[in-house]
Amino acid sequence: MKKITAIFLVCLFVFQANAQVKTVRAQAEVVNELLADRFNNLLPSLMQKNNMDCWVLMTREYNEDPIVKTMLPAEWLSARRRTILVFYNNPKTKNLEKYAIARYAVGTEIKAAWDVDKTPNQWEALASILKQLNPQHIAINMSADFGHADGLDHTEYTEFMSYLNKEQKAKIISSEPLAVAWLETRTAKEMQYYPTLLQITHAIIKEGFSNKVIKVDQTTTTDLEWWFRQKLSDMGLTTWFHPSVEIQRRSSKNADNVIHRGDFLHVDFGITYLRLNSDVQEQAYVLLPEEKEVPSNLVAAFEQTNQLQDILTNSFAVGKTGNEILANALKIAKSQGIQPSIYTHPIGMHGHAAGPTIGMWDMQNGVPGSGDYKMNPNTCYSIELNALHSLKDWDRPVRVALEQNGFFNGNSFSYIDGRQTKIIPIKFD
Repeated sequence: MKKITAIFLVCLFVFQANAQVKTVRAQAEVVNELLADRFNNLLPSLMQKNNMDCWVLMTREYNEDPIVKTMLPAEWLSARRRTILVFYNNPKTKNLEKYAIARYAVGTEIKAAWDVDKTPNQWEALASILKQLNPQHIAINMSADFGHADGLDHTEYTEFMSYLNKEQKAKIISSEPLAVAWLETRTAKEMQYYPTLLQITHAIIKEGFSNKVIKVDQTTTTDLEWWFRQKLSDMGLTTWFHPSVEIQRRSSKNADNVIHRGDFLHVDFGITYLRLNSDVQEQAYVLLPEEKEVPSNLVAAFEQTNQLQDILTNSFAVGKTGNEILANALKIAKSQGIQPSIYTHPIGMHGHAAGPTIGMWDMQNGVPGSGDYKMNPNTCYSIELNALHSLKDWDRPVRVALEQNGFFNGNSFSYIDGRQTKIIPIKFD
């Protein structure tokens, strides 16, 4: 009876994880709803805040600007031919005007504004609209510090500039502050869906780190990595990076990648859903035959790494740069006897997203450029870090590496679907 109940609970758990995933059509409806909300309720305020009244984005099919990709309707899997978008925040009417200098309307939000019969040349049509709007600035996607905001390629830039007059050329500026703000800012509507994304992520990790999937002395880390990939495919989901599974052991002499009892496991795993991304690292321990729970010294090490997470997120504040947050958190952690390494990044429309970089694994003294960017409210972060611990009976320091996704509202930080506070035990009879 116990075995039947256990099987039922596992099946129920798997069913619930799958049931959360909407059909492709339903996903498209959500994506378009979220996009319309961003265009109509977010973008005007961002343009005003950054003192940019005109934003021009140019891209070509299969060579998409990363930001244009976030603006395409769900039915578009790529740009069409050359797609040019113009956003004008009209200072007189206080309305955001949206133009597609393209052969097609871009979804329902951006109407086509190119009369091909009247003006056959697409660049001349764009220059004509800019002359008509006469904005103070013409912002284009050029950025030294953020690849996400540097999507205007050389050919498009050269062609565009050749059709502008001297006055228009003088108005050209980098869109970087606006572009990064567009990518990093999460709306209230998006945050209604983000918890589901993390619930699915956590559920898949929990299933992967179980004796349902792992066969002790048989399953390899490579097997498990591909199980995660296959699981996503079977659920109709995708990932933005290949999962990784690692093993730490009491003795470093055994370096095979087969999972044995006594192994301390680590996974790095994330999914893409509704154009949002997750990025999660969790730890599990395979119990020895005589063990009923995770060893106390591993538990203590894990709890100290949770403490490092708290030190970092308690350092968050609007207006602080990523480098300032990093330096403060490292200083406090070291004063408390923790051996920290912090490499936290924004997350959202991209896995490694635009916004303040808070350390990199090989840059613990600060990150020039993106680390100098200041933190803003209504932004999401992947709290990615590790701490080293010297444990009895382990022949080298144990690294507890954690990563969880959370939301900063400007006053406080909260995990979107909680965080791992206990090592996952994996038991075999």
